[in-house]
Amino acid sequence: MAKRIGILTGGGDVPGLNSVIKGVTYRATEAGFEVTGIRRGWEGLTHVNLADPGSRNRYVLGLTRENTRTIDRTGGTFLHSSRTNPVKMKSLPPFLQGQQFPWKETEKDGKKTATLVSAKPPITVAPEKTVKTEEVEKLVALG
Repeated sequence: MAKRIGILTGGGDVPGLNSVIKGVTYRATEAGFEVTGIRRGWEGLTHVNLADPGSRNRYVLGLTRENTRTIDRTGGTFLHSSRTNPVKMKSLPPFLQGQQFPWKETEKDGKKTATLVSAKPPITVAPEKTVKTEEVEKLVALG
């Protein structure tokens, strides 16, 4: 099974974001990883319907050296972002209606996290956490 890294940008545009996307894509692909861009921020992760090719095309983009080669020359974020916050979602996308709400919010020691309980295994995220470049490099090195 291929090793994969997903990149999601959210919370607004900042200078250098496209350079980070490009750098992670280059380093990860050199290390044998498949890199996937989650388009439109948290909306892309929470609203993608993997059974619908149109939805996949809207929200998921395979990142390669070829399609990230020149993104550092433009501002904003190549992947786009949205104002969607998974912790504050009040309803599910239409294709998930009738299912259990997938996110469970918890707070411990003043730090909020959200867990996607419908995933197997469950995925926990800290929406306010910023991942530093050194942390990404360590993950890539570990394989």
